[in-house]
Amino acid sequence: MKISLNWLKQYVNLDGISVDELKRAITFVGFEVEGVATAGLPPLQHVVVGEIKTREKHPNADKLSVCSVDVGPALGGVRTIVCGAHNCDAGNRVPVALPGAVLPGDFTIRQSKIRGQQSDGMLCAPDELGLGDDHAGLMILDPQTPIGEPINAVLPPGDTVFDIEITPNRPDAISHIGIAREIAAWFRKDVTYPQVKFRNETQGFRGDILADIRVEAPEDCPLYVGIAIAGVKVGPSPAWMQDHLRAVGLRPINNLVDVGNYVMLELGQPLHVFDAKKIGGRKIVIRRALDGEKLTTLDGKERALNSRMLVIADESKPMVIAGTMGGADAEVDATTTDVVLEAAYFRPQSIRWTSKRLGLSSDSSYRFERGIDPHSTLEAAGRAVDLLLETAGGTVVGPSFKIGGTQPWSREVKVTPSFIRSRLGFEIADDVIRDSLKALNLAIVGESELADGSPEWTVDIPSYRGDLDRPIDLVEEVLRMHGTEKVPPAPAVGPALVDGDDDPIAVFNRKVTDYLVGQHFHECVNYTLRSASELKTWVSDSSAHELALANPFIEDQSNLRPTLVLGLLETLKLNQSRGNSVSRLCETGRVFMEINGTVHECVGVGFVLAHNPKDRAWMTRPEPDFYHVKRHIEILMSHAGVNLSAQPLVPVTGSFWGWQEGQAAAAGEMKAGWAARFGLLNLSMVRAAGVEGKVWAGMFAMLPEKLTADAGHRRFQNFSLFPAALRDIALVVDATRHAEEVRKLLLKLARQTATKFAVESVEIFDVYQGAGLPEGKKSLAFAISFRSGERTLTDEEVNVSFVEIQRKIAADGTMTVRA
Repeated sequence: MKISLNWLKQYVNLDGISVDELKRAITFVGFEVEGVATAGLPPLQHVVVGEIKTREKHPNADKLSVCSVDVGPALGGVRTIVCGAHNCDAGNRVPVALPGAVLPGDFTIRQSKIRGQQSDGMLCAPDELGLGDDHAGLMILDPQTPIGEPINAVLPPGDTVFDIEITPNRPDAISHIGIAREIAAWFRKDVTYPQVKFRNETQGFRGDILADIRVEAPEDCPLYVGIAIAGVKVGPSPAWMQDHLRAVGLRPINNLVDVGNYVMLELGQPLHVFDAKKIGGRKIVIRRALDGEKLTTLDGKERALNSRMLVIADESKPMVIAGTMGGADAEVDATTTDVVLEAAYFRPQSIRWTSKRLGLSSDSSYRFERGIDPHSTLEAAGRAVDLLLETAGGTVVGPSFKIGGTQPWSREVKVTPSFIRSRLGFEIADDVIRDSLKALNLAIVGESELADGSPEWTVDIPSYRGDLDRPIDLVEEVLRMHGTEKVPPAPAVGPALVDGDDDPIAVFNRKVTDYLVGQHFHECVNYTLRSASELKTWVSDSSAHELALANPFIEDQSNLRPTLVLGLLETLKLNQSRGNSVSRLCETGRVFMEINGTVHECVGVGFVLAHNPKDRAWMTRPEPDFYHVKRHIEILMSHAGVNLSAQPLVPVTGSFWGWQEGQAAAAGEMKAGWAARFGLLNLSMVRAAGVEGKVWAGMFAMLPEKLTADAGHRRFQNFSLFPAALRDIALVVDATRHAEEVRKLLLKLARQTATKFAVESVEIFDVYQGAGLPEGKKSLAFAISFRSGERTLTDEEVNVSFVEIQRKIAADGTMTVRA
């Protein structure tokens, strides 16, 4: 935002304060000065006012004129100057650069001959004096301007313009008054506010100008003010107003438009002036647009609107995109005689969404979407009325409208000086704290004594500082005004890190990332926010509601993510669209799980494996499968201290939030502190996301408190140097029975029979269904491994154990040994 120093001086006395001191002050109060530029007329030597006495055609050039110019007796009287401007007519008083003058751009004026004709100086256009880029002709001065007077004595002085970056939490500073308050606080000076004379007095009733105002969307427009003014005269705004607007980069248009811009830049309240005769039915309606409704804005572009966008309309059509930009059909012009002044407060989220959706940003939307002070809206409207009557004439007529309103402002924060000192980390006297708060209009309206005898202050917060609502906020304000350069030097003290002291989350993320990168996965980093439409494919409506942000910046980032898979799918789509043959992606990061109405932040790791038959490669690689993905997730979970093989798996059936039925499984629940999902992603969801081919994925999430520092640490286990003895067994079980359930039961029975040696493992190696088996049955073949740590086992002792296993199987009754 650009701030004019000349404009700023209207509100705070800056005599004796240099530009460098101001720049330093603005920086220390918390705003970045991105640039300092000089605008207006710079100091110029040997440039004076002259009057053109005669104009003759140049004898050797068609487009040049030979002028005799009077610059006053003290400077040599009448001089001959060659000029190429079209308006070097006799009688005009113009700036004259005499020999020796140095114009902007280091252009030195000398006596010279131009096409054989002596020229004793130069007649100047505005851009040649550093006043904008107008080179259409000579700068014509007032006929009463004294001849021979230095140009700096007759034209307004130059201006210094600060380009300041305002942080999003400080909408109160997006104006000259806002910056004046900050600078006045820093230098401990008073602020002189512009006086508002208008007190809502009207003369007569003019329903033919404005008959009614109706707000149909009060949630997006809590306050709307409309004031009718009759008999205005459109013309140029005063020179002082034009100078201020030009200094900050705005082009003066006419007195009506310029007043609106001036008040916005002065007080931070955007305004709009309607031509009353262009308001259909003389009624203003604040409503949401209709889907497909169109409006051509002031930039000449036709905008397609939808029902989430707020518009200011008349009886039949929208006239303005609320808080963003006016329509071309409702702007004031040279024929305007009656106007309606609009001052309103719009909900920031509504303006921000509309601005982003339309790709349309303006000075108004910049302020509304950050949140203006609604308690100052009426004051800004009164200031604008004063300036309109001053610059355009006219009379305020009835009816005037104020629809809605604001709750009376009252916010107080309790804080103790000891709290401020403890948070600052150095000693600061109570009087200094008081002075810092007072400088910022943070009045101490109450003081009480705590049990330990220390004082507690009640600080009143002005309405324009909506960002202050906690004691810690006041600590920052005190530090800003006290000066960060006054913080005493002190050694930095902090806990030292030693081996093993890393946070368990950092250790886990590092280990799983190392593993996945070692398996040729590309590591990704995505935003923790996703769109609501995406979440509907992954979680229930109630969970999506719990994960929704109360105040999202944009629609595509409206909800906390419950999984890493959605971001990885988006990355996969991006790479496919760019022709990058990337098939393995992984990510670690925070995910958010809703448990019984409470949102929990979890540690997460996820990965995707894509298989696209269209990929071109010299050798076809095998397609991933469920067991491939399961092995990856099993290793990842082991680093969190969770043994997947010891957990029951639940196959996906039906619609299961993003996973393909029959080819994906779930383990664990967040109620127990962790959950895992892995397998083939839902084919329809993948196709709808714009990803080609099949995508296999795995996702593991765990509550941070369940993750311990020693999770996943491997411990030495002794091993046998003697060979294993293997026995195979085939069991007939119900076709619906899980193989893992049977394997665990068989391992348990086997270990019960082997008392003098160990049963190392039981692994499945075959599944059969078909001829030779009863209906509804299947055969599972397992390999049982026996081993001793002291000797080589004999067939006899292994057979004894194997027969006992078969006996126990027969006794179990739920399965039979297949011959």
